[in-house]
Amino acid sequence: MKTDSTRTEELPIYESLIRERGDVVEEARVVAEETQHQMSQALNGVAATPHETGAP
Repeated sequence: MKTDSTRTEELPIYESLIRERGDVVEEARVVAEETQHQMSQALNGVAATPHETGAP
């Protein structure tokens, strides 16, 4: 895996895939962070609000 020193400008195939399919890596990171936050709250006994769970 490459480090952060590799910029996306240097990876034209990656840029092309992001344009075509979206930034799946970034989306997965965001979902993982949200899940980690929710699980941390659940383990600490904090009830999630409908906004936090994504419910309407």
